[in-house]
Amino acid sequence: MTGDRICGVNEMQSSIAAIAGSENDDRGSWPTKQSKILDWLMNDVREQRFIDNILVELCEKMRAIGIPVARSTMHFRTMHPQWLGARILWRTGMKEGDIATFSYGVENTPQFLASPINEIFNGAIEVRQNLEVSDKDQFVYPLYKELYAERLTDYIAWPIYHTLGKRHIVTFASDAPGGFTDEHITFLKDLLPALTMVTEIRLKNIMARTLLRTYVGPHASEQILAGATTRGSGATVGAAILICDLRDFTTISDMWPRDDVIELLNGYFDAMVEPIEKHGGEILKFMGDGLLAIFPLSDPNACHNLLLSIREAQEAVTTLNEENRKQGREVLRYGVGVHVGDVMYGNIGSRTRLDFTVIGPAVNIASRLETLTKEVKRPVLLSKAFVEMAGCQRDMESLGAFPLKGLGEPVDVFAFTAKEKLLQDA
Repeated sequence: MTGDRICGVNEMQSSIAAIAGSENDDRGSWPTKQSKILDWLMNDVREQRFIDNILVELCEKMRAIGIPVARSTMHFRTMHPQWLGARILWRTGMKEGDIATFSYGVENTPQFLASPINEIFNGAIEVRQNLEVSDKDQFVYPLYKELYAERLTDYIAWPIYHTLGKRHIVTFASDAPGGFTDEHITFLKDLLPALTMVTEIRLKNIMARTLLRTYVGPHASEQILAGATTRGSGATVGAAILICDLRDFTTISDMWPRDDVIELLNGYFDAMVEPIEKHGGEILKFMGDGLLAIFPLSDPNACHNLLLSIREAQEAVTTLNEENRKQGREVLRYGVGVHVGDVMYGNIGSRTRLDFTVIGPAVNIASRLETLTKEVKRPVLLSKAFVEMAGCQRDMESLGAFPLKGLGEPVDVFAFTAKEKLLQDA
């Protein structure tokens, strides 16, 4: 190589070095080192919906290239009505992640407070523990003794920062003598930005599904997520319809403290809703102290399932009322109207605020039957159309035809016979 060419190369290298050390260097600092695993995590997991599957595959890939990860966990706080959060656990040899959910209040338990997870949630940017120390009394958290018993040698935990400062956590533990090397730690740290992106997208999808299921029900939520978001979109479906309303709720709410009223109302809805959902019904909405549910006739047992729901709801309310009596609370009484027919099922509302619900004459009849329970002093009233479709005439008592508000012709009304009466003290 000639002197001129050598000089040119040296000048180029000097120029690159100068740029790298200047404010004009836009090469960034991540990743510290490129890797196939990082490429996979950024580019090849888009078809995988579930975070636990990604964690399992990630750990297996790291083991395969010599990163001694023997245990890993991810901890997420979720927007779920029952669960504060969830933990995904992987250990060597596991083909599936172990998922555990944690109820509200767990953050105040001694077990959580005495954990490295709590330390991260409270602001620590890293928690690490050498598990090979000779004096095990140095372990400040009970978890470390558990990990030592599993023959693990090193533990490290980092926060995963989601949008708006939301903190979640990832942990890794090693089974190699001496624990993780500096090179291993650098590799693991390089994963954090990618894990942040991968987990936030999927966690937000989970949250969206959870919130929609919580507020509009499982079937409606799937319809909305599938794109049924325009006003007027929907379909006509055949359904058995149940409308339930709590009696004397205004009086109860005036007499009792707010928190007691809410607790009473939640207990009532638990008693009604759990049997409905158990037997394939869908709660479309709560209306103050009432609810609207449908059992789509695409299920040939829809009418039978609705009747089973009422039976089990009666048992649950009886148990609830026994507890209410012991505590000096009001006994709950309610009316139920049942009908069957075609309903329009879809989006209804203003241009900017929609409700995914059902409308139609069949819904109106069920509502009028529920109102009629107050007049005839029977807790459950069913239309002739429903009774005939359900084939339950032998278990029913005909109360005759009643004119219902807004309907031209009287409707034949049935109630449970004295022997089969399901709801007492209407």
